[in-house]
Amino acid sequence: MTTGNAGAAQDVPPSTKEEQFRAFFDDPRWALAVIRATVLEAAHPQVGAALAENSTFVAHPWRRLRNTFLSMRRMFDADPAVRERETARLNRLHARMSGSDSRGRAYDAMDRPTRAWVVATLFESAVTMCRLSGQPLDQDTMEHMYAEYRAFLAALDGDAGELPVDLNDFWRYFDRVVEEELEDTEAARVILFRLFDHLPAPALLAGAPTLWAAGRAVVGPLLGAITVASLPGPYRRKAGLPETPGAPTLMQGAYLAAGLTRFLPKGWIDATTIIEILSSPPGGHAAKAGTASALRTRVKRAAALLRLVTPLGDDTDPEPAPPTTTATGEGRRSAEEFFRQVLDQTGDGHLDWPDLAAMARELATRLDLDEPEETRLYEAFAAWWRELQASLDTDGDGRVSIDEYAAAVPSLAGPALIRVAEVLFDVTDKDGSGAIDAHEYRALFRTAFHRDLATTDGAYGRSAFVGDFLSFMSGRRANTPYDPLLADA
Repeated sequence: MTTGNAGAAQDVPPSTKEEQFRAFFDDPRWALAVIRATVLEAAHPQVGAALAENSTFVAHPWRRLRNTFLSMRRMFDADPAVRERETARLNRLHARMSGSDSRGRAYDAMDRPTRAWVVATLFESAVTMCRLSGQPLDQDTMEHMYAEYRAFLAALDGDAGELPVDLNDFWRYFDRVVEEELEDTEAARVILFRLFDHLPAPALLAGAPTLWAAGRAVVGPLLGAITVASLPGPYRRKAGLPETPGAPTLMQGAYLAAGLTRFLPKGWIDATTIIEILSSPPGGHAAKAGTASALRTRVKRAAALLRLVTPLGDDTDPEPAPPTTTATGEGRRSAEEFFRQVLDQTGDGHLDWPDLAAMARELATRLDLDEPEETRLYEAFAAWWRELQASLDTDGDGRVSIDEYAAAVPSLAGPALIRVAEVLFDVTDKDGSGAIDAHEYRALFRTAFHRDLATTDGAYGRSAFVGDFLSFMSGRRANTPYDPLLADA
C-alpha cells in the first residue's frame, strides 16, 4: 500500500499479490474471520471502551457492517488517492473518540499501540481463516500479507513501528498481547452473547420477523460457538468462555464448508452485491430490484409456511403492528419508538453525545464529506446536544433517559436543530446552487444503500428540505428518505 511515508513505501507488496489478497473480501470465510477479529479487538480494554461508548454495532449492526466493508475496500484500493482520502477520513473519525471506561481508565482511539493491535487482529485472523479451512498460507504469501498490513498501519499512523518488522517477531508480539493485555470486556461479551441472539433483521427480511427469529435462534448460537472455539486458548481461559462440546469440530466444519466456495464459478460470490441485496428494502436500486424482489417473495412464502407449522399461541416474536398512517403515507411513531429507533444510536438505552455523533458520522459518510464541511456538521450536532441536555436532562446525570424524553414529549425543533438541518442542506448542495438536484439527492439518500427516490420537479429547495428534516426529527414521523439514514438496522 502506497503512503506518504518513505519507510512505509518499502513495505508495499507487488500488485499481483495485492489483487490476490483483495479477493479475500469476496470470500465467505472472511465473514467468520472478521467476527473473530472484532472480538479480539473488543477484548482490548481501550478498543472495548471505545466500542461500548461510541459504536452503533448493537443497534445498527448491518449499517456498521456496510460502512466497515466500504472502508476496508477503500483502504486496500489500487488507487493511492482513494487510500489516502480514506486514511484521512478514518483519522478524523478516530480523533473524535476519547474518554474513560467504567473503571476510570482513559481511552483514545488515536492511541498508536491500540491501533496497531486492531491491524494485528485482522492479519492474524486472515491467517487463521486459511489454516482452519484447510488452505494454510505458504510463508511467502504470509510475508507479503504481513507487509501489506504493516503498510496499512503506516498509512494510518505515519509509520508501522508499533508492529514488529519480522513476521516471526509478530507472533511473539501477538501472543504477549493476548496473554498480558486482553480482558473479558463488556464489548467482547456483547458481541459473543448478545449481538448474535438479538441481531435485528436486515432490510430484506424486515417484513418476516417470525422467519428471521426462527433462523436467528439456530444460527446465532452456532456463530457464537464457532467464534469462541476459534479464539486463542489463553484468551478463552482468561475470559472464562465456555468450552462447548463439539464446538471445535463445528468450527472446523464451518471454515471448511466456506472454503469449498473456491470451486464455484468466478463472480458467483460478490460481497458488495450480497450486502446490497440484504440491505435492499422494497423500491431499492433498480439494478438489484429483480434479485431482491425474487428473494423477498421467497422469504414471504417461507414465513407463511413457518406460521402454518408454528403452534398456536406462540407469540414470542409477533408480527409488529403497522404504524398509524397519515394521508401522506408517513407513519407515526410513539415517543418511545422514536427514542429507540432514531435517537439512541448506540443502543445503550440513553441519549447522549455519542448518539448524536453517530448521526453526524453516518451523514458525513453518506455524503463522503471532507473538511471543513465534516467539522461543520459535527459542530451543528454538538450544539443540538447541548440544547437537548439543557432542556431534557432533569436529573443532571449528563444524559437523557427514555423516561425523561417521553415525559417531556418535547418539540425538538429548536434553533440548534434548525441549524443542523441548514448545515446538512449546505453540505448536500455540493454545487452551491441553493437547491438539491437529483444527483445530490441520491448522494444523501441512496449512496451505499442504493435507494431510488423521486425528488420534487428535479430539485429540492432549502425551505422544503429543512421542513422535512425538522418534521422527521421533531414530529416522530416515519419518513421514507430519512428512516434508512438514521433508523434502519
